[in-house]
Amino acid sequence: MIKVAIYGYGNLGRGVEAALRQNPDMALVGVFSRRDPATVKTRTGAPVFEASKIFSMRDQIDVVILCGGSATDLPEQTPALASHFHVIDSFDTHAKIPAHYAAVDEAATRGGKIAVISVGWDPGLFSLARAYTGAILPEGEDYTFWGRGVSQGHSDAIRRIDGVLDARQYTVPVESALSRVRSGEAPTLTAREKHTRECFVVAKEGADLARIEREIKEMPNYFADYNTTVTFITAEEMKEKHAALPHGGRVIRTGRTGLAGGNGHTVEFSLALDSNPEFTASVLVAYARAAYRLAEKGDVGCKTVLDIPPALLSPMSYEDLLEKLL
Repeated sequence: MIKVAIYGYGNLGRGVEAALRQNPDMALVGVFSRRDPATVKTRTGAPVFEASKIFSMRDQIDVVILCGGSATDLPEQTPALASHFHVIDSFDTHAKIPAHYAAVDEAATRGGKIAVISVGWDPGLFSLARAYTGAILPEGEDYTFWGRGVSQGHSDAIRRIDGVLDARQYTVPVESALSRVRSGEAPTLTAREKHTRECFVVAKEGADLARIEREIKEMPNYFADYNTTVTFITAEEMKEKHAALPHGGRVIRTGRTGLAGGNGHTVEFSLALDSNPEFTASVLVAYARAAYRLAEKGDVGCKTVLDIPPALLSPMSYEDLLEKLL
């Protein structure tokens, strides 16, 4: 039985709690929160502990799944915990992954632990799709389209802005660009040409709305490179119209084969998700299993989805994988 701790209890943490119930080889030790444990009620009745208490429970935990945000939580939390525990995170600021990897690798190697970062569907499963199709069709182009759906990381980044009470950010593919790619045209597209971003924001009473909108639209790595709309709404509208957290997207590789490059091919991997956090949580749980197995073999340091054999993710035996999936 793999003993798992959840660090952070928002939408993603609740998703991990539910996913663990679907994996009989894994057990939830408890939830660790920066909030007062007396104010946090878990969905399954799992115990809640103050975040700092995790260090006194090292011998009770095999893997920690970190469920904080990429903007400010994970850059600090993952390295801090990786020297003491095997950890998994869903860090998704693509441009900053190399720096995050270096910091986490140093901590995990120093502590003799395994850390798996940037786990989810993008980065994560979409990263694998890009790697596989790029290796198979070396003469070609990759295209990634997200949405229409709620980005947890981008929504969290908006909520960190002073004066914001709540926010939802929808990533929306530009349909004309998607059609051009699927047709085999292989166009060169900028980020702005592929997606738009729609932001719905609940602001504090008296907040400077013009400043908030400006900070959103100028935020590097999140909104600065996209056509972005910001709409201010009430808390009631947010609850009524934006409570769900759907998402999805697709990775498309177009390429050509043959001595003269005369045969065209299109490979598409797509996801349609009712719940972004619950699906992401399910990916995290599978990679927690893989991290535990790597640690059992004596491996240490930081890993990504690109480093981990698929067989380590499955609860099935290797013999069953050969018989049923291969």
